[in-house]
Amino acid sequence: MKFGPLQIPALVFLGSWIASFAVFAAAPDAGLLKAKKEAEDKGFIFETSHDDILANARREGKLRVLSSLESLKEMREAFARKYPFIDVQVQEITGTDAHQRFARELKVGAVKDWDVINASSDFYSEYTPFMKKFDILGMARRGVLRTPTGMIDPENRNIVAITSQFAVVAYNKGLISRDKVPQKWEDFLKQEFKGRKFMVDLRPHPYTAMIPLMGLDWVLEYCRKLAAQEPIWFRGQTRALPVIATGEYRLHAGISYHFTVSAMKKDPTGNLQLKVVEPVPVSMVDTEGVFVAAPHPYAGILWLEFEASPEGQEIIDKYVPLKSSLYAPDSLVEKVLRGKKLSVLNWDNFHMKEKWTGLIVEAFGFPKAKQ
Repeated sequence: MKFGPLQIPALVFLGSWIASFAVFAAAPDAGLLKAKKEAEDKGFIFETSHDDILANARREGKLRVLSSLESLKEMREAFARKYPFIDVQVQEITGTDAHQRFARELKVGAVKDWDVINASSDFYSEYTPFMKKFDILGMARRGVLRTPTGMIDPENRNIVAITSQFAVVAYNKGLISRDKVPQKWEDFLKQEFKGRKFMVDLRPHPYTAMIPLMGLDWVLEYCRKLAAQEPIWFRGQTRALPVIATGEYRLHAGISYHFTVSAMKKDPTGNLQLKVVEPVPVSMVDTEGVFVAAPHPYAGILWLEFEASPEGQEIIDKYVPLKSSLYAPDSLVEKVLRGKKLSVLNWDNFHMKEKWTGLIVEAFGFPKAKQ
C-alpha cells in the first residue's frame, strides 16, 4: 500500500502517539500502588486493573448469587449478555426469618457455594464478618471499579448498597380525601386519627430512617404517641396495600414508595393513592458483598459493579419503580428526591439500625424481638 505525502506525517504522528501512550500505560501509577499497599497492610485485596479483575472472572467462568433484589431475573439476563463467558445463576432470599436462618448457617459454616450474598440490614453486624475483604471502596475511588462511592460501606469497604427505599403515606381516596391526608408526620397524632384510623407496620423502617434528621429522642417520643393513637398494627407491606385498595382500611402511616406504586398499578378501582410527606425517610437496602469463601470471587466483583452501574440502576428503575440508589447519579430515585427535605439512614448511621429498630419497637410497647 502506498501513502500520499499528506498521509505520511499523520502516520508518523499517530505512531508516536501510540508509542507514547503505551509507555504511559505501562508506567506504574504511584498513587494506585500506594493505595494497594495501604489496603493490603490492612488485610484487604486491592486490584490495580479492571482488566485483571475481568481476566480472573473469565477464568472462573461461573457465578452464584443469593440476593433480595426484586429485579433479580432481569439483572441476571442483562449481566449474562454483557459477560457471556460467565455462567451465572441467581436465587432470591426474602423475609426476616430467611435472613436470620441464613445468618445462623453462616456462623456454623454450612454455607459453601455462594459467591455474592445479601447482607441483610436487619442483621447487618452478623453478616459483615463473612464478606471477602475486597477493598471495593478503594478500587472505586481509584477508578478501578466504576461504582459510585456513596453506595459502598466506608467502614467495611466491601459491601455495596444496591438500592434505596423511601416511605410515603398510602391511602384510599374513596375513604379519605387528599386534603385530609396528613401533610406532615406529626399530623397522625391529631385527635381525628385516634382509634384504629390508620395502619402502622410492626417493622418500623420509616421511623428508623427519621432518626438521622429528627434525632433519637424525638423519634422515640413520636412513636410512643403514635402507639397511643391505637393504630391498626399490621405486618407486611405487600399485604397491607390490597386491604387499603379494597377499602378495609383507609390509611397507612409510612410504607415504601415502590411497593405502593406497584400495588396502584394492580388496583382496578384506582382508589389506592399515595402522598410524599417531608422529611422523606430514606434507607439504603439490598446490601450485598462477595462471600468470604466464594469459589468465584472476581465474577462476584463484576456482579456488584454491574448492579451499581447506570445500566443496572436503569433495570431496577424499570422493573421496581423508584427503588434505585439515592447515590447513583441521575437514577430515578435521585431525581425524584432532589430538592426535598430528606432524613437518610446512610453509612454514617447504618450500623445503628439494629439497635434503633429495637428501641422503636419498645417505644411502640412491644417486647424487643430476640435474635
